[in-house]
Amino acid sequence: MSALDGETKRKLREMNAGELLQAIDTQDEVLSIGLPFEDRVRLAVDDAYSAFTHAKVEGLIRRAGLRYPNADLRRIDLLDERGLNRQLLAQLGTCSFVARQQNVVFQGFTGSGKSYLGCAIAKRACEHRIRAHYVRMPDLEEAWAAAQDATGGAGKFLRKYAAFTLLVIDEWLLDRPTESMRTMLLELMERRYGETSTVFCTQYQQKDWHQRLGAGVHADAIMDRIIHNTTWVDTGTFNMREQTALATA
Repeated sequence: MSALDGETKRKLREMNAGELLQAIDTQDEVLSIGLPFEDRVRLAVDDAYSAFTHAKVEGLIRRAGLRYPNADLRRIDLLDERGLNRQLLAQLGTCSFVARQQNVVFQGFTGSGKSYLGCAIAKRACEHRIRAHYVRMPDLEEAWAAAQDATGGAGKFLRKYAAFTLLVIDEWLLDRPTESMRTMLLELMERRYGETSTVFCTQYQQKDWHQRLGAGVHADAIMDRIIHNTTWVDTGTFNMREQTALATA
């Protein structure tokens, strides 16, 4: 493809078509010299689209705030030893549960890899160009407390966390929520119910949730908006932190 003049390049940049400009500039003249014009344009557009998509995915992953940004479902160690269901993890990796507005709970002992799995799911969502976000329950509570001190902060907080197509809440119920936090969680789960998907990473089995949520009407209502449309994944008792420490010792 012949070199573009400066004015054409300027127009492409002004239209935010920098990826296409770069693809045209870097197209291999030797390899493409015998191709028809339309094929050369198609190849340039394909290269530009690939660069655009990669940049978008990287941006989604960066903004998701993942605790483990390199988490990958394809690199889950000791699947059989940990009792993890390969087929179920592969299915979750397609992110079809997000399209169905379903939730996921990763439940298991300390160190069993719940946070890693939550981040791996969120990263897969980003790769599918789904807006995801990771937050620890203690950080969510801290952000909620700060939001209430600002004018309109509570509403802004709820709109923000309700808007994520996939929200990963790590360390779910590690501490017993305050009354204010329970009220917020009910409103947040109400806004997300049937519209988005939430991943919960927790040490606690479902039978313990009601008590940790205060054992009252808020607990009933919060659980009602979570448990009926949820895939439960038992991450077992295998301590992956200990295993990693032994492997690197």
